[in-house]
Amino acid sequence: MQAAALRKAAQNIFDAAVRAVDPAEAIHRHVRREGARLSIGAESVDLDKVRQVVVIGLGKAGASMAGAIEEILGERISRGLVVTKYGHVQPTKTIRLHEAGHPVPDAAGLAGAQALLDQVTGLTPDDLVLVLISGGGSALTPAPVAGITLAEKQALTKALLACGADIREMNTLRKHISRIKGGQLARAAAPARVFTLILSDIVGDPLDAIASGPTVPDPTTYADALRILDKYRVRGEIPASIRTHLEAGAAGQHAETPKPEDPLFGRVKSLMVASNIQALEAAEGEARRLGLQAMILSSFIEGETKEIARMHAALAMEVRASGHPMSAPVCLITGGETTVTLKGKGKGGRNQEFALAAGLDIAGMPDVVIFSAGTDGTDGPTDAAGAVVDGSTAERARALGLNPRAALDGNDAYPFFEKLGDLVITGPTRTNVMDVRLVLVG
Repeated sequence: MQAAALRKAAQNIFDAAVRAVDPAEAIHRHVRREGARLSIGAESVDLDKVRQVVVIGLGKAGASMAGAIEEILGERISRGLVVTKYGHVQPTKTIRLHEAGHPVPDAAGLAGAQALLDQVTGLTPDDLVLVLISGGGSALTPAPVAGITLAEKQALTKALLACGADIREMNTLRKHISRIKGGQLARAAAPARVFTLILSDIVGDPLDAIASGPTVPDPTTYADALRILDKYRVRGEIPASIRTHLEAGAAGQHAETPKPEDPLFGRVKSLMVASNIQALEAAEGEARRLGLQAMILSSFIEGETKEIARMHAALAMEVRASGHPMSAPVCLITGGETTVTLKGKGKGGRNQEFALAAGLDIAGMPDVVIFSAGTDGTDGPTDAAGAVVDGSTAERARALGLNPRAALDGNDAYPFFEKLGDLVITGPTRTNVMDVRLVLVG
């Protein structure tokens, strides 16, 4: 297969991966209703004994998940509210959708977070709360504690994004300046019975980190949050109100987030409905259908984007040189989520930067394509999901007067790929299970 055919194959493989983690289908696989009997995974609820059913949610996949729950429960839903990203809504009947900002929280998110808390205030043991969680939920629902403003929360988010902190580290900080994260939404809903349905966007699927774990126990502490600030040497750069709050919490002056031993979790259950590995397995199946040998290498890929990109380029070189780990034509597949340490002031995202870095290393190699895109359809603060490169990318760029190295050093991949016509544009997919990366060798 030549580069043009490999590019088309890569897009088809990615599309299959996204389809496999459709949130509505995931909900229908795990939630069923027969009359008054509601089954959620292995759990069962008699709806005739429930006073009211309240549906709440937060995340980029929230609208799709809400639509599926409405199809299942219909008139049994008493009320509902889901906070999702701008442009990610779709028609719903009973559950109200509220749009907010991501990745930097905004005033709409602040209002949405308060509305979620209002939805679960004053519930009884006879009430049932269904919580729909997906990636992006943490940034979409800022609910800072007293004494911390939204602007200060935004400043913390920007500092963490710029220094290269990973999503677990970011969410550890978020939990400890929030009224909703780190199990505190479950605390607000008590004593109602709570079921959480989760679409994972974090490597390893840690329930406490996805959307900052609003309904699950939080194993992290104020001291952990301070250690992260010190690790990246940004304690002195964040707003004083946040630093003071965290330091006071570490000194025991503020209550910790709910821990695993808290009795409130006796009435709280969580179920994972979709994750990155399902997307990768679908990608593997589609690659084989297209006549490629295929192998999933890992769904746990993390680290600095440029370095991970070089590793993927090296895999293409190895296939070419020795036929390992598989002989061509081949599609090697990885998932997970990398991080970018910002040094320039350009426009882009981790997947575009990944493709650009890989494109430099495979320059001149025939019949090699590297593709990287986010399953949510949004890469960083752009309208692209990612980008695709081949052995001719660097040469084609220079012919247009573009400097690939300068674009990479300036974190300016978006305009680079826009001029080449190599951005991957999907629009909102309304799902979110991290990234899919493909190394194709013809």
